[in-house]
Amino acid sequence: MNEPIIRVRHLSHVYTTGFVGKKALDNVTLEVKQGSCVAIIGLNGSGKSTLIQHFNGLLRPSEGEVWVDGLNVGEKGVDLRQLRQRVGMLFQFPEAQLFEKTVFADVAFGPRRMKLGRREVRRRVLAALDTVGLPPSEYAWRSPFDLSGGQRRRIALAGILAMSPRILILDEPSVGLDGAGRDEFYLYVRRVQQQGVTVLLVSHDMSEVASMADWLFVLADGRLVLQGRPGEVFSEESRLGDWGLIAPSLQVLMAALRKQGIDVPADIQTLDDVYAFLLQQKCGQLPGKAPGS
Repeated sequence: MNEPIIRVRHLSHVYTTGFVGKKALDNVTLEVKQGSCVAIIGLNGSGKSTLIQHFNGLLRPSEGEVWVDGLNVGEKGVDLRQLRQRVGMLFQFPEAQLFEKTVFADVAFGPRRMKLGRREVRRRVLAALDTVGLPPSEYAWRSPFDLSGGQRRRIALAGILAMSPRILILDEPSVGLDGAGRDEFYLYVRRVQQQGVTVLLVSHDMSEVASMADWLFVLADGRLVLQGRPGEVFSEESRLGDWGLIAPSLQVLMAALRKQGIDVPADIQTLDDVYAFLLQQKCGQLPGKAPGS
């Protein structure tokens, strides 16, 4: 795995209203590897949104340090414009922020604000639309408001990608999408990651997290309480329950099989993984039990 692109050291953040302060993050330390896909999970109020807003400078640390792609977010005079070009953030229901008459114009909005030349803006817009599965020849000059909700969300994603971020942060990106729209959206997020972009996912959907992320960070009451690969984290059913979280049903089933003595690999996260495992079992390539059991 590559070097960390995000480093957080002893980060605390306090929201102050009048004379009253509320600590939303408490001594959080973590690293995100370049090119990875990580997920931040936890209940509402656990500190997820507060944490990710430090990564593009919307918030500054009350205590501790946050380094993003070599920039110290809390440093006085840090170039926030440069930081926000490197860190693309897609909030919930981003399609509600589309406003231009054409898809091309909406995706071009960010690059134009970067004061890029017309030729470079066009190149970036066309490439971004291709990346999210909206061929420019078919979609560039259509109105975004004539398209489906899933397509509009992919237009919003293209608008972020057209600014060539090195980090992409997705805050509950599949909320409001049906199953097909959600699967299609994540297909293109995977494509973005394969192009070298680091992806941070905030989601309440544990099945989504299990299928997408390489690494999980679990927050509770503003503290980082657990981290690890999805299989490792979801095996901690009792601890997750203490923080109000429930492992995906597939992970619960896999844990039950392990308790029965079946050697189920820890990296099984999806139904496709299960199918591949069962096929290997059938072919005798990966026995699940010791011979004679």
